[in-house]
Amino acid sequence: MDGHDVAPQQAAANTELSVGEVAQRSGVAVSALHFYESKGLIRSRRNAGNQRRYPREVLRRVAVIKVAQSLGIPLAAIAEALARLPDEAPTVEDWGRLSACWKAYLDCRIERMVRLRDSLTGCIGCGCLSMKVCPLWNPDDRMSCEGCGPRVIERGTQQVPVPPVPDAAAKTRKGRRGKPGRP
Repeated sequence: MDGHDVAPQQAAANTELSVGEVAQRSGVAVSALHFYESKGLIRSRRNAGNQRRYPREVLRRVAVIKVAQSLGIPLAAIAEALARLPDEAPTVEDWGRLSACWKAYLDCRIERMVRLRDSLTGCIGCGCLSMKVCPLWNPDDRMSCEGCGPRVIERGTQQVPVPPVPDAAAKTRKGRRGKPGRP
């Protein structure tokens, strides 16, 4: 075997991470990484020994997944957004498009959480201990005619679905190796 065969393998080894390294650096369990991969959120390749190898850029994607999940963004919406990013390291503009699309959804969630926080203090503080027949918020269960769910908390707020990330720029932008971005 000559030195030319070893150099590309060593170069790949320096730019790729094992599943254990990704888990350690990202703070995510190996099983979670396997789950993310099965759902198409991240990708790996298999080396000659059939071991997973991840590009370093996967650390950024895993960080986005963790943060988005902690904010309540559904995994399906995260997968859809990440699928619209280029395979190679996304640019600042790519990440900007992703975060801009989630802003309205997050603003709505923040508004609802503030209302819930402020309302819970009143409910817990009144002492009636009844969420079903509250004499202040819902005397005689009058709100049942409005529909199911938490009617008072939802009043005045709109439900904002997680919007898809536009992919027009990703379709036209070329990757570093001349490959078109993923649609």
